[in-house]
Amino acid sequence: MAADAPAADPTGILPVGSHRSPKKFRHWRRTRPFWGALVMIIGGVEILLTVWAPLPVVLHVGLQGAVGYLVPIIVVACGFLLIFTPSQRVFLSVVAAILGLASWLTSNLGGFFLGMLLTLIGAVVAFAWRPRPVSPPA
Repeated sequence: MAADAPAADPTGILPVGSHRSPKKFRHWRRTRPFWGALVMIIGGVEILLTVWAPLPVVLHVGLQGAVGYLVPIIVVACGFLLIFTPSQRVFLSVVAAILGLASWLTSNLGGFFLGMLLTLIGAVVAFAWRPRPVSPPA
């Protein structure tokens, strides 16, 4: 156990508020456009699932070949790249927004509107995210 961590009682249960991992995750999450990327990933997965959907009424609009699978895969990849390389947020969010609009033609009307809207909302949130300014040491 670390020297600065509170001691556990005899039952082995730590006091409330003594866990450091949620604070570390919160700090990590705030240093990147996490929520925009997560919504973008969900939108890309939804578009990909509608391309794979075995529905008898699936609309086949536009190029239904490899582009129908490629667009949502790149959107999901942009979402993961936003999480792990937040310095590239402007480029990745613009690419995801363009591909989200392109999914209207390539992937069953953008995953029946829902996937396209989630991708666009995630791209806008990621584009608008700004890192917190570094405060000078006291």
